[in-house]
Amino acid sequence: MAKLIYSMFTSLDGYAESEGGIGTGADDPEVHTFVNDLFRSVGTYLYGRRMYETMVYWETAHTVPDQPPQILQYARDWQAAEKIVYSTTLESVSSTKTTLERTFDPDAVRKLKAEAEHDLTVDGPTLAGQAIAAGLVDEYHLFVTTSVVGGGKRFFPDGVRLDLELVKDHVFGCGLIYAHYRTR
Repeated sequence: MAKLIYSMFTSLDGYAESEGGIGTGADDPEVHTFVNDLFRSVGTYLYGRRMYETMVYWETAHTVPDQPPQILQYARDWQAAEKIVYSTTLESVSSTKTTLERTFDPDAVRKLKAEAEHDLTVDGPTLAGQAIAAGLVDEYHLFVTTSVVGGGKRFFPDGVRLDLELVKDHVFGCGLIYAHYRTR
């Protein structure tokens, strides 16, 4: 059975999205290489519309001149994976290996996890909140920036209690902290 992983960059005060951004670190070569290695084996990405519209950049990132190796590697890995986009407003998808679903169905995701050979990720705090509330998320990978932003969309949804076990942590040279938790 594959795991469902929720991973995002988050501010020090727990926000995955904010009006002014959540801080730096994602563009650091050391961090990007770490993320590449960590998620290379992911077979399927689950996205909401907004996260998909951000991530579809990776469909053509390899065509931008003078990309560093870690960017080219992430583009290759992203293109190789399946993508499922959940949206009631998106008319079509513009990347290969991508399916558009109108609603998030927890039972369908349970079945997908049971049948998948490779892990899945759920990306974006809104969609992840639905997966967390449905008890589907097995692991949490937080990349905590050094910024306090004071508001926005929280990494964890309100009203859900989780008891987690710390599996691994790492501090990068840029100050960003990686924390990997498993659901107990």
